[in-house]
Parts: sequence; structure tokens; C-alpha cells
Amino acid sequence: MFNRTSLQATAALASISVLSGCSVFSDAESTAEQRIVVGTTSSPTTLDPAAAWDNSWELFRNVFQTLVAFPTGSAAPKPDAADCQFKPDSNSRVFECSIHDGLTFSNGHKLDANAVKYSIERIRTIKVEGGPNGMLGSLDKIEVPDPSTVVFRLNKPDATFPFILATPAMSIVDPAEYPADKLREDGKLMGSGPYVLDSYQEGEEARLNTNPSYKGFADRKNGGVTIRYFKESEPMVAALRKKEIDATYRGLTAAEVVDLQADKPENEHLQLVESTGADIRYLVFNAKDGAVAKLPVRKAIAQLVDRDELVSKVYQGTAEPLYSMVPKGIAAHTTKFYDRFGSPSVSKAKAILRGAGITDPVELDFWYTTDRYGSATVGEFAELKRQLEESGLFKITLHGKPWKEFQAGYQHGEYPVFGRGWFPDFPDPDNFIAPFVGKENVLGTPYISPEITDDLLPKSRRVSDRGAVTDEFNQAQEVMVQDVRLLPLWQGKLYIAASEDIGGGERALDPQTVMQMWELSRRTSW
Repeated sequence: MFNRTSLQATAALASISVLSGCSVFSDAESTAEQRIVVGTTSSPTTLDPAAAWDNSWELFRNVFQTLVAFPTGSAAPKPDAADCQFKPDSNSRVFECSIHDGLTFSNGHKLDANAVKYSIERIRTIKVEGGPNGMLGSLDKIEVPDPSTVVFRLNKPDATFPFILATPAMSIVDPAEYPADKLREDGKLMGSGPYVLDSYQEGEEARLNTNPSYKGFADRKNGGVTIRYFKESEPMVAALRKKEIDATYRGLTAAEVVDLQADKPENEHLQLVESTGADIRYLVFNAKDGAVAKLPVRKAIAQLVDRDELVSKVYQGTAEPLYSMVPKGIAAHTTKFYDRFGSPSVSKAKAILRGAGITDPVELDFWYTTDRYGSATVGEFAELKRQLEESGLFKITLHGKPWKEFQAGYQHGEYPVFGRGWFPDFPDPDNFIAPFVGKENVLGTPYISPEITDDLLPKSRRVSDRGAVTDEFNQAQEVMVQDVRLLPLWQGKLYIAASEDIGGGERALDPQTVMQMWELSRRTSW
């Protein structure tokens, strides 16, 4: 039979599973020695944490350790390689960590406070464009008073700093293996996490073996994991049905999810785990482009886009319309774009353009990645093109590129309008605002907003109670609606499709929606 597991997320996305029927198993039935094969359409862009602010984190989470992390079910960072806290009376400006005893990298080298300092400082030294250095704006300096203690001194109060340290971008690397001033480029990686990378073929496969020297919170329920990377989701689903892989993660199209739910013979041995996700999709407007530099053009697009139609036609119930950059399930979620623009209206969009003296159809190029967010991205942009062109106000030319080429293009400001997805670094509204604003941001397209960067974000970061900062983030979202530099489109759900003998799918996603491979197991009874 086909089995469906549903996860409903809390405000911090700390999920509690609700299982039904024969998809419920006991831990006693697991076989920890067996290898699991997982398919995904999301392959790493780099093997060096100093360069990664993207889905490369999936691999890093399973091979490296961080000082703190988000185990399944946690709403705040918990100890991984260290016990950490803000120093009392430091006004969230001094964060101290005590490294756990006996930690080593998988090559036997010692993991201590000096390795931690080295790992974080090389991120700032290398300073990869669009990389994780952008997350460390509040860090002033790092001190190592002794080999077991590392102290982070911040240049301003930042209650989100522990959340940043919990991201795989802050993975601890071996100084003997990673250059201090350039990226490692030999196709290898070395960490202290639950697994070691035994072999890697770019765009094809990563083979992970258990790390015998690992000391951390992960309770491995398998004997190793092979990750297969697919360029399209269709062959990935075919491989699942043929039992060539055991589970899928990221990349399933809406049509494939619906098809996997159908009562049909080829689904008899499958199950589907559904999680309320915090991943979002949005359009980015490059204000350096002549056409979209004009605010009325951006406002007219915001007035025309029909999110309900987009979600219904392309995503078939596997996503929902999004009217703010902060999604449902995260504190400070709003519907600011709907409040401002209301329902889609050609007449209102026309009035906006005519009021600015724009009478001819606006010609724009829309860019998207063909292999990062699933095959449905093509259909999504075709629908956006249809909606805008049917108004008679726009003429849209679409361009699709593989992720690496697409990424290089937007980081160099080559695209006037482009689509991006965002999977949260951590479950806090700050992470849906801060990465996109400022001169240096994850988009490669400066978005200067002093009200957000110099006032609202600093105010919110002085408050350790993250549920008490909704006013600041409501204001920030109002500013973003006025600017229309970003246009939120939809919020997705996450799905893991797996063979019926695979357990742990309901526990495999952490609050950052990063796959914790150690949770997957093969059951010996049904």
C-alpha cells in the first residue's frame, strides 16, 4: 500500500511527526549496518564550507561538525562540538564556547579552539562573493584564551549569532587540510562529523561512510549513505520505483508528488513524508537595469502576478501563495504584499505605468535556474510570462541556465529579473530579511535600505527573546513592499519519498530543512 506521513511544523519548525498505518516502525526494528541510497536534484556547488551559502549544506551537515546545531525537534541551537552561551551582562556581544573533550577530525588531528578560530577566520579572509562571510557582519574578533575555549566578540548586539554558528557554513575544518587564504580545490573534504566522504563524483554521487572517531549528538541508524545527484526529477523518481535508490530529497515536482500519492501498482512499495516547509520562491529585481530600476515597473508586476493561479496550475497543492518574505510558521509572518496590492488587476497595473508616463509594453528578460529547485521551475516561469503578457503591458523573454552558470550570472549583476529560492539558514525572521539587504547580500544585487540595515535589524538583534521582535520585522516588511526589490511568490512543502522499508524520514529534516542522513534506517520487519 502507499503510505503517507505528515509533519506539521511549529513556529520554529520544530516538527512533531504524525504517522499512520504501516509507516510506523519501532527503533528496535532498525538495521544500523546497512547502507541507504538517497537521490536528490540538489548537488553541491562547492566542497569548501568557506564558499557555501546554498544547498551544499546538505553534504556539510553530515560530514562536518559545528559548535552548535539544530537536532531534530529543536527550536534553538543545541551543543554539537561545544557548550556555548552569551556571557552574562555582555548585552549579547560576547559569546563563549567550551570545546568538548576528545574531539578529533577523521584523520586523527585534534579539533580544538584554535581549529574553530581558523575555520571562521578563513571565511572572512577568503571572502567569497555571495558566500557565508555575509553572515558574519556582527563579528569583531575571535579569541582563544586556551585550547578548549573560544570567545567571539561582536561589534554590536546580535542575539542571532548562535543561530549563525549552527549553520553548516560555519563547519569546523582541519587547519592542516584547508588553506587559510584560498579555497580547497582538490575535490576532497575532511571533517569530524557523523560520516566521512569516501568518494565524490561532481554532479553524480557522494559516498559517505560512518566516521569511527565521531563524538556528537547524531545517533546514526545506518551503516553509510550514498547520495546520487540527478539533473532532472523524472529519472530520480524512476530510480526510486525501480528500487535503485531508497529515498528522494528535494526536486520532486508537484505532478510527481500527486502521482506518488495515487493508488496505483507502481506506488505499492512507497511512502511519502510531507513537512510544512519554510522554503520560499521569489523574484529579484536588479535596480541597475534600466527598466526595472523604475519603481512603477516593479509595482506593476507586483500588481499583476496571480499567486493563486501560479500555485494551482504549476504546483497543484504542494505550495501556497506567499505575500511576504517571512513565511508562515515563522514569527512575524505577514501578508504585506496582499495588503498593499490586493487581488491581481490589469487596470490598476496599467494605471501605475501610465501614471509614470510608460505607454509601450515593457520588454524584460526573466532568468531562472533549470536544475536547482526542481523541474517545475520551467512551468513556473512560463506561467509568469503568460500572466504578464496577457495584460498587454509586458513582453517577457525567458532564459534558463544550469545552477552554476546561473549563479555566476546573478552574482555579477547580469540579470534584470531572476528567480531565486530560499531555504532558511535558521528558523528566525531575521534570516528572511537580513540576507537580502545591504551592499553585500546573497543576491549579488545590492539592496540599500538604511532603515532596515541600520535601524530595524540592530534593534531586533538586541532582543534574545526572538518572539518579541515582531514589530521590527513588520516594519521591515513594510519597507520591502514599498521598494518592491523582491517579490515573494510562494511557500513550499517538503517531501521525502521513500521505499516502505525505510524509516526515519519524519525525523530526517532539521529546522534548517537540511537532511540529517543519520536518521534514515532500513527496517527488518514490516
